[in-house]
Amino acid sequence: MDSSISENILKDFYIPNYILLPESEVTDASHTPASPVLVFINSRSGGQLGGELLCTYRVLLNKNQVFDLDKEAPDKVLHQFYFNIEKLKHSGDILASEIQNRLRIIVAGGDGTANWLLGVVSDLKLPRPPPIATVPLGTGNNLPFSFGWGKKNPGSDRQSVESFLDQVRTAREMKIDSWHITLRMRPPEEGSCDPGLVLPHSLHAFHHVYPTEKLNKEGCHTFQGGFWNYFSMGMDAQVSYAFHSERKLHPEKFKNQLVNQSIYAKLACQQGSFWTSMCYPSSWNIAKLTKVRIMKKQGQWEELPIPCSIRSIICLNLPSFSGGLNPWGMPRRNALRNRDFTPSFVDDGVIEVVGFRDAWHGLRLYAPRGHGTRLAQVKRICFEFHKSKAGANHVFMRIDGEPWKQPLPVDDDDDDDDDDDDKNPVAVEISHLGQVSVLATPHCRSRSITESSSLVTQLDMEEDSSDTEEPDMPRKFGAADTFRMPENHLMP
Repeated sequence: MDSSISENILKDFYIPNYILLPESEVTDASHTPASPVLVFINSRSGGQLGGELLCTYRVLLNKNQVFDLDKEAPDKVLHQFYFNIEKLKHSGDILASEIQNRLRIIVAGGDGTANWLLGVVSDLKLPRPPPIATVPLGTGNNLPFSFGWGKKNPGSDRQSVESFLDQVRTAREMKIDSWHITLRMRPPEEGSCDPGLVLPHSLHAFHHVYPTEKLNKEGCHTFQGGFWNYFSMGMDAQVSYAFHSERKLHPEKFKNQLVNQSIYAKLACQQGSFWTSMCYPSSWNIAKLTKVRIMKKQGQWEELPIPCSIRSIICLNLPSFSGGLNPWGMPRRNALRNRDFTPSFVDDGVIEVVGFRDAWHGLRLYAPRGHGTRLAQVKRICFEFHKSKAGANHVFMRIDGEPWKQPLPVDDDDDDDDDDDDKNPVAVEISHLGQVSVLATPHCRSRSITESSSLVTQLDMEEDSSDTEEPDMPRKFGAADTFRMPENHLMP
């Protein structure tokens, strides 16, 4: 691209210093940027790629509008930015008002990094939240892939960055559902927390968040957060946990996306995902680990039967999981009519619940119109774990690419009192909590309910890759300090 043309285009993204830095001298602006951006980059993502992107963006734009997430927290950056904007608007600055109205955010990192920014923007309760574009720097890159930004790590040279900026300028805004998650558990007797328990960054500790003491069970720890793509538990989360543990121990092995994916596949084999009947005891089946309750209609909880063969459950909001696969697929005409299913939409206030038996079952997703075991479409879902003689003392869980090993209540052989069953409960509840804006390219895979009328009619006539369902099928996010838990979002 010709340098003079390039410089003129880059002016459309440029934010002057006096808007960004509170002590800077106010200057007269000769140009109003069409798509002013704030850029947040995880410099540790993508091997060396994150750091290279950081340098390129700072060369092309104002270095003060490009932030390294390894050094600067996004909530503090945005607090300061909007404080400056409001102060300038109050003094009559027209450019400040235009930048606020046209602002777009770019976040470069893995799915966990994108989750962080989405949570911060949601928590700040801005009058006009800026839409977010995601640069795929992780291993799975499900969030950027869902909205057309690709799943391969991008180039970090000037031409690649300018091309991405041009896509940001022309991208359309799209609303997606935000899902709130609450984890409640009692810590071990010997301490206030389990030293081996490392929760994902998207979960934050809260105390006495409920309006009644009954719900604030004494001694229970409550963690809250949010997700925009998926929550999962079981076999898939176990492989992800092994991958993240290995990366922490040997970060030098994880230098690029291709290597990361090959290590991930190797760990899936080592963890026994393809031979679950031999490697996984039946006590690890989801149906034996937890009781699942769902809410399809407001205020009406019902139990969700889980097939005894299911070893992994996914609560999915976007049509991309495990590097671009869609576990829900497209329900055929009979499923739409007889089981009250719909195609998946990212803004309908409903989350899809899908189960898998093993990795062989997961391979069906590579087939045309393949899918997992469709369990339900719900507005809220609650997983309750109680003491069990089955022998499982933990379960692996994952939120938007961040896994952890969750301790479960352990049965005491000396304790025969059934009334003590709730002494050490673990509960996970997921509920809808608003929406956030993202940027989507023409290659976007996600579908909006507002565009669905003609789409459903067309897809309703298509068929799945399989003729029948499985026979045992039943017919403050806390990312920013401003987060507060709505009173109507309570554990059942």
